[in-house]
Amino acid sequence: MIKKSLLSLALGTFAIGMTEFTMMGILPDIAKDLNIDIPSAGHLISLYALGVVIGSPILVLFTAKYSPRKVLIFLMLLFAVFNALFAVSPIYSLLLVSRFMAGLPHGAFFGVGSVVAAKFADPGKKAQAIAIMVTGMTIANLIGVPLGTYIGHHFSWRYTYLIISLFGLLSMLSIYFWIPKMQPLSQVSKKSQLAYFKTKKAWVIIGMVSIGTGGLFAWLSYIAPLMTEITKINEDGIPFVMVLVGLGMIIGNLLGGKLADIITPQKTVTVSFIFMMLCLIIIYFTAHIPFMSYSMAFITGVAAFSCSSPIQMLLIDSAEGSESIAAAGGQSSFNLGNTMGAFFGGLPITYGYAYNSPLLIGVGMVAIGICFSYYYLVLLKIKD
Repeated sequence: MIKKSLLSLALGTFAIGMTEFTMMGILPDIAKDLNIDIPSAGHLISLYALGVVIGSPILVLFTAKYSPRKVLIFLMLLFAVFNALFAVSPIYSLLLVSRFMAGLPHGAFFGVGSVVAAKFADPGKKAQAIAIMVTGMTIANLIGVPLGTYIGHHFSWRYTYLIISLFGLLSMLSIYFWIPKMQPLSQVSKKSQLAYFKTKKAWVIIGMVSIGTGGLFAWLSYIAPLMTEITKINEDGIPFVMVLVGLGMIIGNLLGGKLADIITPQKTVTVSFIFMMLCLIIIYFTAHIPFMSYSMAFITGVAAFSCSSPIQMLLIDSAEGSESIAAAGGQSSFNLGNTMGAFFGGLPITYGYAYNSPLLIGVGMVAIGICFSYYYLVLLKIKD
């Protein structure tokens, strides 16, 4: 039976997953409502990612002396307030500010939550406990994002973000009732915690995550035009494709957590990246075959998220005394990967190449991630 403490963390990541990924599906609705163009509306995605990158280390650093339970409640309160503000903001400039502020607690929640999940785990099952927490985000991609997109299309995108804010409040309440009081996670000074980022192993992992997972987003960012222009499926079939991806992410996340506890997080990350690179290569050559495209959407979803909880464990294991800030830094790196994958993946399209060309960029990014993970795997502990 899943512990209630882990369920409360999963509810938090569900809300976070909805607010991050629903935006991509309702961007045209927001642009139309505000009478702005799509690129301008796209700034709402970029600013959220920037909020994650900036907020992750800062919030973890300045809340380290408090109980994790209080910190998690505070983070979800921030999340709920700024998503609600985003839903009711009447002007574009205020939307930009509230969207940035809504991103601030994202990485910190994952950072603190990962360490808390590991502490509540049964012996030998830390990565699986983190995987349960991350499952909330994968379920958001399967259920929450399609639901939020539907509401945004047929009613109002503002209703979608009010609902997301309510999920944030529900998570806050569940944390209050289901997570017991705990001592602060770190007793070391802010300077000592920041010293983690002076180590070689920290930057090896950051490079691994930000570049390696960027390969996923080089594919995922352009999956809709890939399916309509190369596979030649109808636009109405895209939601089904995204459901397949989301289902694959759920299975991959749980599988990755189990493997990390069996063969170590380092080896699991390397295997996951190799798996993901092979998937991207197969999609490049078979995207014109509908059956293969549907199948690979699911399989690549499995590959993509099989590295999620192992990476969190890798960060925690690499940072004794600074576990929360290291785990939060992983979320910053993941969002950098999101940004870089979408940017570099879009370049060949800009220069007139086909919609399967971003996959080759993705293969290259994952290959670099494999080099980083292999370097960390061989050295195990890099001496500074």
